[in-house]
Amino acid sequence: MSDLPPLRDIIQRYGLNASKALGQNFLLDAQLLDKIARVPGDLAGAMAYEVGPGPGGLTRALLKAGAQVVAVERDRRCIPALAELAEWKPGALQVIEGDALEQDEAVLVPGAHVVSNLPYNVGTALLVRWLTAPVWQPWWASLTVMFQKEVAERIVAAPGSGAYGRLAVLAQWRSSAKLALPVHRSAFTPPPKVMSAVVHILPQDAPAGVRVVTIEKLTAAAFGQRRKMLRQSLKGLPGALAALDVCGIDATRRAETLEIAEFVAVARAMDAAG
Repeated sequence: MSDLPPLRDIIQRYGLNASKALGQNFLLDAQLLDKIARVPGDLAGAMAYEVGPGPGGLTRALLKAGAQVVAVERDRRCIPALAELAEWKPGALQVIEGDALEQDEAVLVPGAHVVSNLPYNVGTALLVRWLTAPVWQPWWASLTVMFQKEVAERIVAAPGSGAYGRLAVLAQWRSSAKLALPVHRSAFTPPPKVMSAVVHILPQDAPAGVRVVTIEKLTAAAFGQRRKMLRQSLKGLPGALAALDVCGIDATRRAETLEIAEFVAVARAMDAAG
C-alpha cells in the first residue's frame, strides 16, 4: 500500500472537509494510525469493524495490518474515497453506507475487533450499546475506540475518583478497560478543542446471577443523583434498598464510593428477590 496517494491528497481531491454535524475530526498521522491498529494485537486475517472511517486513514492502517475490514460510513461524500481505497486492497474492505446505530453487528461482523475513531456525536451511545448486550460473551472480540479524553477517563475510572460513574461500571463489571494511548488534539484536522485518548476493552466472564438490565437500572438510579446518599437516590427503584441491606452496604454512602463488585452484589440480590 506504499503507492497509495497521501491522505491529504485524497481529502483535497474529494473536498472532504470534516463535518461538525457528523462529529468528524480526521486523523492523518500515519505512524499514530499504525499504533492504534496495533492495540488489539495481531490483526492478520482477523475481522476489524470500523465506524466512521471518513477518508480512510485508520482504514489504511488496518488493511496494512492484514485485517479484513468492514467499515460503516454515514457521510456519502467519503464513499468514493473509500471505494478507491478498496481497489488498492481487493477483497479486504467492505464499505457500508449507513448509520452505525442501525447495524446488527452480531450478524454483520461476528467476532470482530472494533477499531474506530468514533464520531463524537454517537460514540458514547454506541459504546453503551456494545457494553450492554444481553447475550455474553458479546459479538465483539475487543474494542479499541477513541474518545474525548474526558470520556475515556470516565470509562476506565476507579471508585472514589471524580470521573467514576455509570459508564465505568458498565465498562468494567464484565470487561476490562484501560487507556491504550493519548492522542494530542494537534494530530487531527481540524484540531478539536479537547484532547483525545484510545481505550482498549476486552470482554471477561460475566458474574453469575446478574441481569444486565438490573445493572443498567441500578447504576442509572445511583448516579442519576450522585451527590445524594443511596437511600435517597435508590428509593424509587423497587428492591434496591432491601438489596443494600442484604449486602450489608450502608445506605448513607454515595454511589461513587461503591466498588464495582458491590454494584454487582446489589444487582444480584435484587434479581434473587425477583
